[in-house]
Amino acid sequence: MSLANKPIRKITVALAALWFAGSAAAFNLDSDIPITVNADNARLDDGQGIATYTGDVIMTQGETELTADRVVLYRDENGLQRIEATGQPAHYQQPAREGEGKTDARALNITYSAPESRLTFEKEAVIEQGDNLFRGDIIHYDSVERVVTAEGSAKDSGGSGRVEIVIQPRSGQNRQDSNGSSQGQ
Repeated sequence: MSLANKPIRKITVALAALWFAGSAAAFNLDSDIPITVNADNARLDDGQGIATYTGDVIMTQGETELTADRVVLYRDENGLQRIEATGQPAHYQQPAREGEGKTDARALNITYSAPESRLTFEKEAVIEQGDNLFRGDIIHYDSVERVVTAEGSAKDSGGSGRVEIVIQPRSGQNRQDSNGSSQGQ
């Protein structure tokens, strides 16, 4: 890309960020914090309500961040409706809150449904929240309630058909020792 095209690209990305920030933030529809988008390229179709970003895309709202190779945003008269991200892998991070660990997730495809505040991670999906781990072919994550559901891949597609979940014990609760006796932490 020539140096002459770089200022145009930056202006396009800045306008795109303003286009979506006016309606609602990507990860919290009730927030006044705008979305910031950085990418190598951007294409806005205001008539269709679609913005497409490609090349090292970084989308943030406060401390929430989505990074991907390609991100497509869909907007209608009610505001932002959907975000679709693809990458090798695409990556989502949400800060810790109320004693829970930071959420760090990745998958080849990430879809965010704004009306449902729901993220769907597909293909090679992994969510880590603190020391807890969720791994599966498809993982649904309610970003408000912080509820995770996971599905294994089909055995005929080469997967095990199972999910992996590692949940750490809560501190301060009784835990069983290897001999079966309880002890406080």
